[in-house]
Amino acid sequence: MKFIRNNSLSIVFLLLFVMAMAGQFFTGFAEYNRGRVEEGHQPIGYGAYVHSGHFIQATFENWESEFLQMALFVVLTIWLRQKGSSESKQCEGEEAVDREPDPKRKGAPWAVRKGGWILKLYKHSLTISLLLLFVLSFFAHFYGSLKDENDQLLQKGLPTESFSEYIIDSRFWFESFQNWQSEFLSVFAIVVLSIFLRQQGSPQSKPVDAPHAETGE
Repeated sequence: MKFIRNNSLSIVFLLLFVMAMAGQFFTGFAEYNRGRVEEGHQPIGYGAYVHSGHFIQATFENWESEFLQMALFVVLTIWLRQKGSSESKQCEGEEAVDREPDPKRKGAPWAVRKGGWILKLYKHSLTISLLLLFVLSFFAHFYGSLKDENDQLLQKGLPTESFSEYIIDSRFWFESFQNWQSEFLSVFAIVVLSIFLRQQGSPQSKPVDAPHAETGE
């Protein structure tokens, strides 16, 4: 029970992810087969749908935008400020996250105690990981979108598109931008709304009695 209590936030979000992923798969499967039947083609099975461009594209275009949003938020909050926001560092002075790591600190991660290039890499490991996940998701999205586009073209008896042709195709970039803009809007909303609004008990909010101009959690 202690393990569940100490990890309840990640456990709940993991469960929500699994349920949403299952919902996406089964509704996407039904939608894809309905389109195939309407166009006079045979429906496909669950195994075939997992490998379909329709499922791959729909999954990774969303992951791509999420990892891009988080990577940019982590990086930009190093230097940029928003007075009064709980999502920003204070406008003046340095904070604990700005100081150099102390290898003698009790419980310091192995990379901190090791030092050298390992520490230099570890100091930026969160951003590197998020950017890597973004790049992987971007190419998986591209692969799925190209596969789905070519499947549709083949069903219509039209010539398929190559990698170089599709990388500048409006469909692919429309899929990306429609997700990116929503992620950037959500970050803008939490940054600005947290200046004036509160949620008691949440670490993403300032204390309820904190002045609007107070910056940081």
